[in-house]
Amino acid sequence: MTTANYKDIKVRKHYDVVFPIVNTIILVLLMFVTLYPVINTVAYSLNDGTDALKAGITLWPRVWSTKSYQSILSDPAVYQAAWISASKTVIITLLNLFWTSMLAYTLTRREYVLRKVITTMLVLTMYINAGLIPNYLLITKTLHLQKSYWVYIIPTMFSCFNMIVIRTYIAGLPEALVESARIDGAGDIRIFWQIIFPLCKPVLATVALFVAVGSWNSWFDTHLYNGSKTQLHTLQYLLKMKLATTQQSANAAQASVDALTNTAASKTTPVTIRCAITVISTVPILVVYPFLQRYFVTGMVLGSVKG
Repeated sequence: MTTANYKDIKVRKHYDVVFPIVNTIILVLLMFVTLYPVINTVAYSLNDGTDALKAGITLWPRVWSTKSYQSILSDPAVYQAAWISASKTVIITLLNLFWTSMLAYTLTRREYVLRKVITTMLVLTMYINAGLIPNYLLITKTLHLQKSYWVYIIPTMFSCFNMIVIRTYIAGLPEALVESARIDGAGDIRIFWQIIFPLCKPVLATVALFVAVGSWNSWFDTHLYNGSKTQLHTLQYLLKMKLATTQQSANAAQASVDALTNTAASKTTPVTIRCAITVISTVPILVVYPFLQRYFVTGMVLGSVKG
């Protein structure tokens, strides 16, 4: 072995030791940067409201208090709103997956002569949008969906972007699967449900997570169409209104000593209420995500839009 080769092997061994250490340190720092805002929010939500005004809370509550959660969860309307949000999220996710995947499969079939025309028309809707006012007029004046539960469901049953993702995934499946099923006498519906649909679990889980998170976090549709109908308020809209009410009380407290005393006695402030609302809104998604995580990366890679 020459001296040059010996030095090269020595350098490579040095890099083999140094790189994992440096990589681990960087990943730990990134993990801390990512987790710190989450832990800090939880700490503020479990801290006494008046003490939280002093700031300086990091990873642990300084004065423990659950008053912020009690203030939110003591309202019976929260549970009704949570039911509305949960039910519409489940229904929207199921219907979106059903219609989107069916159309995606149809547009992958080469024998369907209009597939290119329909695909082009659908893609145009991603770039050309009439705007908020025409959409509002369509929902209220044409479809008459305002002040109804269906205003959450019907406008969100299909997504062009999700259709493209699923279609790309289906197009990557072996064509021999469909051809062999046709030889055995299977029709398109049977081929889709018994062959294509089970193979699409990774991309469907990915799309389901996108749709579910978007539906769960939405509140503006309630503000536009069901703001005056309290029994159809979603959890996010109700929590937003609670935050606004708490902020108004805090503003009034600054102008009145009595109000300030009452606010201090309640041990809640807009800061702690906002953090508690963030935690309550996030927990359901955190519970669902681990069940979909194993499909998420696979679905993102295999269903990604290719040039």
